[in-house]
Amino acid sequence: QVQLVESGGGLVQAGGSLRLSCTASGSIGWINNMGWYRQGPGKQRELVALIIGGISTNYADSVKGRFTISRDNAKNTVYLQMNSLKPEDTAVYYCYAQYRRLDYWGRGTQVTVSS
Repeated sequence: QVQLVESGGGLVQAGGSLRLSCTASGSIGWINNMGWYRQGPGKQRELVALIIGGISTNYADSVKGRFTISRDNAKNTVYLQMNSLKPEDTAVYYCYAQYRRLDYWGRGTQVTVSS
């Protein structure tokens, strides 16, 4: 069982930055994939960024060049640095982990970008 706890959301003006963190805990070993999804008002949940196998990364086209995902393996923590934020980035951001072929989700953290 994997527990994911996010932090770092909040309210920011357009053009600003935020850094999200997510720490995994539980009786776990290596978590192969970790990343972030988001769900905006009236929208479906979508991929934001993913670290696959602890090495390669995958980003949504809408965030490429603005967001950076990173991981601290020793802390089982994944980060999302978000720069040049836009109002359309407003959403609940969910941490995601895939462990032993099962998907786990955090409770989400709200990010609101004002224009």
